[in-house]
Amino acid sequence: MQIILKYFSDFTPGQLEQYASLEALYKDWNRKINVISRKDIDGLYEKHVLHSLAIAAVFQFEPGMEILDIGTGGGFPGIPLAIYFPDVKFHLADSIAKKLKVVDAVAESLALKNITTQHIRAEEINNRKFDFVVSRAVAPLKDLWKWSKPLLKKSRESGVRSQESVEDSEPRTNDSKLKPNNAELRTPDSELTSPGLICLKGGDLTNEIHESGIRPRVMEISDLFNEEYFEAKYLLYVPR
Repeated sequence: MQIILKYFSDFTPGQLEQYASLEALYKDWNRKINVISRKDIDGLYEKHVLHSLAIAAVFQFEPGMEILDIGTGGGFPGIPLAIYFPDVKFHLADSIAKKLKVVDAVAESLALKNITTQHIRAEEINNRKFDFVVSRAVAPLKDLWKWSKPLLKKSRESGVRSQESVEDSEPRTNDSKLKPNNAELRTPDSELTSPGLICLKGGDLTNEIHESGIRPRVMEISDLFNEEYFEAKYLLYVPR
């Protein structure tokens, strides 16, 4: 938990309690259903929670937005983000029902009202549109984009403000929970105006990006969090 507070502050008491509860909840459920690698469970806050919050360190989701988490597994990045953005709606989808059982139980224990789940393969989702799709290393970028693009709202349908409205509006209060020495790393709103795919990936992505035929914006997570674990880990953004 302390590693979260190293980089973020200004949580409400309720949010602090929710984050603090994650360890006991996941350790308990992991004994019943293996949703997190046994060797990683002791590093839950660094390897899963903080990793998920890399998205929150860069993107400011607006109240009322709808976010789809493809291949959520045990609820990452969806659950940490749902705690961080309580006024944003998160839909967590996975093809493995027993993993969603854990997600539902954790969300209920935390009294998270902004999470829904669906037992479905990503390519089978239809009749829904989202402001952003998020994912964590569940499939090659080419496939993630093929599944995500039809599910993304057009800019004019989305709660994402256009670049023109960002430039013409009064400066926003910085409501980021990032601590001051990290807040400058948040990408300006005007550069993140379009609904899109946001995914967390690691390793050498050269071939994967080349084979995808798209040019994502690539951000190094080690620029956000100064921990050895985040070396060679990246946040990719593909606007619609």
